[in-house]
Amino acid sequence: MFQLSVLCSLVWCAAARTSAQNGGPYQIFVSNEKSGDVTVINGADFTVAATIPVGKRPRGIHAAPDGRLIYVALSGTPISEPPQLDAQGNPLFTKGKGKDDDDDDQAKSDKTADGIGIVDVAQRKFLRKIPAGSDPEQFSLSPDGKKLYVANEDVGTASILDTTTGKVEHIIRVGREPEGVRTAPGGKTFYLTCETAGLVYVIDAQTFKVITQFTVAPRPRSVDFLPDGTRAFIPSESAGLLNVIDAATYKVIKSAELPKGSRPMTVRVAPDGKKVYVSTGRGGAVCVLDPDGNLLNTIMVGKRPWGIAISPDGKFLYAANGPSNDISVVELATEKEITRIKAGQGPWGVVIVPNHP
Repeated sequence: MFQLSVLCSLVWCAAARTSAQNGGPYQIFVSNEKSGDVTVINGADFTVAATIPVGKRPRGIHAAPDGRLIYVALSGTPISEPPQLDAQGNPLFTKGKGKDDDDDDQAKSDKTADGIGIVDVAQRKFLRKIPAGSDPEQFSLSPDGKKLYVANEDVGTASILDTTTGKVEHIIRVGREPEGVRTAPGGKTFYLTCETAGLVYVIDAQTFKVITQFTVAPRPRSVDFLPDGTRAFIPSESAGLLNVIDAATYKVIKSAELPKGSRPMTVRVAPDGKKVYVSTGRGGAVCVLDPDGNLLNTIMVGKRPWGIAISPDGKFLYAANGPSNDISVVELATEKEITRIKAGQGPWGVVIVPNHP
């Protein structure tokens, strides 16, 4: 089966190379947590176009709305080794802190390395690093690209960063271990998840006041929305669930159970809103659900998929497989992995940028 998959991927890539023009319709940027760089991949033929050094522990990664800049979260906090899991898939803690597999050891943190790195897409060049509070991991942007909403995990805050001045303008106190951040469609609010108690904050993007907060099962990792903003989707890593949220009432409509062994990490909604995709970490797969939370399929990918992204045309999904240092390419029409692309060490986040004419 694997040999057939490899053969199909080679045939597909050969056809893609024949039709490629100017690197194809888009580029894929991958943050590599362990090698401190960003891999750039051509969307037309899945070849690596560049490797850009950016700094320590690049993780969260997003593009500016005009696609000309890439922002990547950098951190000088060392990586902790994953703990062992019990029979139910829960971590066996050895430090007595109740912390989990990718959390940080503060003892030897290099705070001078913390910040948001900026990469020029056209030049494929690292420009500079700007302050973003302590230990930034995930963040999102305002629709106009003028603000970054940054989760500062180790200090329990969210920082509001002005991209024009490069300065932190506001700091919001939230719960312990803030992790996922996502701007809601329309840009009036953003959601921020806190791992420890399963708290989710909804924050006004103009006043930076907390509108409300609600609770899901432990360790919510990320957020995404239907295109019309009526529903939010939040995975609970420890419980192996995908929570479907009514974005008008902030109530959990359904907590969908994922296959045994799933440790859901990143959730992304298809451009047309018809399907929802969730990476399952140690589950080694990407789950496919409908917007009501019904499980439709499970796509096997690489080892411990974390960040995922969907191409603008909705044809492909890209999953970052940290331990094997590669990116799975999934053809969404068939819901099959068709190839893998070598990245840097510890690929973590994925973002797609349409090519400019």
